[in-house]
Amino acid sequence: MEPINILTSTAVPLPLPNIDTDQIIPKQFLKRIERTGYGEFLFFDWRYNLETPDHVEERKDFVMNKPEYKGSEILIAEKNFGCGSSREHAAWAINQYGFRAVIAPSFADIFFSNAGKNGIILVRLTEEETETLLQRSTANPKHLITINLEAQTVTDDDGFKAGFEIDPFRKYCLLNGLDDIGLTLRHADDLSKFEDKHNEEFWLAPKAEEVV
Repeated sequence: MEPINILTSTAVPLPLPNIDTDQIIPKQFLKRIERTGYGEFLFFDWRYNLETPDHVEERKDFVMNKPEYKGSEILIAEKNFGCGSSREHAAWAINQYGFRAVIAPSFADIFFSNAGKNGIILVRLTEEETETLLQRSTANPKHLITINLEAQTVTDDDGFKAGFEIDPFRKYCLLNGLDDIGLTLRHADDLSKFEDKHNEEFWLAPKAEEVV
């Protein structure tokens, strides 16, 4: 997982509440056995014309398909983002598409946990603050937003400034690029010593019947 602290980017405005995980990554893609390659399926039913052969035709009216929003690393949505099933694939798809942060008034609990473990900053702002950023990013696709994780602030060049709360442990992990595996590997030396001691005591020690 890549460390992240200060992120300055344009943002994709998605002014909808209750965006569930089935919209983020539809169920037919959950059969894949890989953990990579999900970015192309993010919001699949909204991004593509499902009536065309192989569903390869992008819907030009969907915001993520508009050229001016390509490359944005911030997604803005309304309340209860990530509700629905607990599929971690939703966080994989968002991250692998290229979004490093999502701004919304609230998030579903399980999605909130999954996103943090996959290097995504989830920023909870008030509905009024979120609406301001949605409007500015809709009116101006070049509108830049800066998220400072260390300072826990969101700003732009038009005078917007807001703070947000984040769990200290999740903040530490994001700043240092530590997922669950990375957290475990910090204790690699201690784990090796424990394994060596365990092997010596329980596998390499002589059996009782072998002792004269």
